[in-house]
Amino acid sequence: MTTQSGEAEKLVLSETPVPHVRRLTLNRPTKRNALSHALRTQLFEQLREADADPAINVIIVRGAGPSFSAGYDLAQDKSETPPWPISTADGAWARHVLTGWFEMMDMATPIIAQVHGFCLAGGTELATACDLVYVAHDAQVGYPPVRSMSSPDMAWHAWMLGMRRAMEAMLTGDSMTGDEAVAAGFANRAFPVEKLDAEVLAIAERVAKVPADLQALNKRVVHRAMEAMGMRDGMRATADINALGFHQRASKEYFAKFAGGVTQALDARDSSFGDYRTGEKEQ
Repeated sequence: MTTQSGEAEKLVLSETPVPHVRRLTLNRPTKRNALSHALRTQLFEQLREADADPAINVIIVRGAGPSFSAGYDLAQDKSETPPWPISTADGAWARHVLTGWFEMMDMATPIIAQVHGFCLAGGTELATACDLVYVAHDAQVGYPPVRSMSSPDMAWHAWMLGMRRAMEAMLTGDSMTGDEAVAAGFANRAFPVEKLDAEVLAIAERVAKVPADLQALNKRVVHRAMEAMGMRDGMRATADINALGFHQRASKEYFAKFAGGVTQALDARDSSFGDYRTGEKEQ
């Protein structure tokens, strides 16, 4: 995405707040950091740069404004190029995004997700792709598209939550608070939102104390164990099921509502549940 002056808009801000720690901030606060093609492109450029930098031992990903990320951009600017090609085959979108999330898992550098506010749908996938997840107490972590669109692009639920909690999340589309996300196993710890920056930075500094070459192996141990249990194969298999959702009558009816506006369609989806944006209006 470019501005009227022709300069690329900084959708991901990069800084090194303390030695050996790179902090990346998703910078679309007015869009709740919706994951557009342009934002994802810049995010992966910054992740790769940090991963290749011998002075960086840990990466933090957080969101500007009131939320971590409300998910993929449902009003995607068609002029933007995706971060890597998307085929025209059925189910290509889910395979496309899994490519990125698996790339993050394969990076040598530990990645921390710092989550506050909404962490929804694609936002939960981004957090899942990170190695550590720290949340604000009042965060909202959920996958509401299962109510009206399809099953997840990246079906992290069973792996992060276990069967019963995963089933409840999938069958309701309800969100978890930060504290509930910790109890369920999605996140490591929860903190007051005003202390989240400092607490996550302190944890990142502890992670950075371990030599990077050993830390790369430590990260790989956990991922290899999850792969041996079938996590990536399971996510790839369920990504194919995701494609079936878009052929269902309910999903087609939902997308038809987009002609009246994305916000109105999302509100119609959630109003009977009284949560997400519709819940905010009631407060």
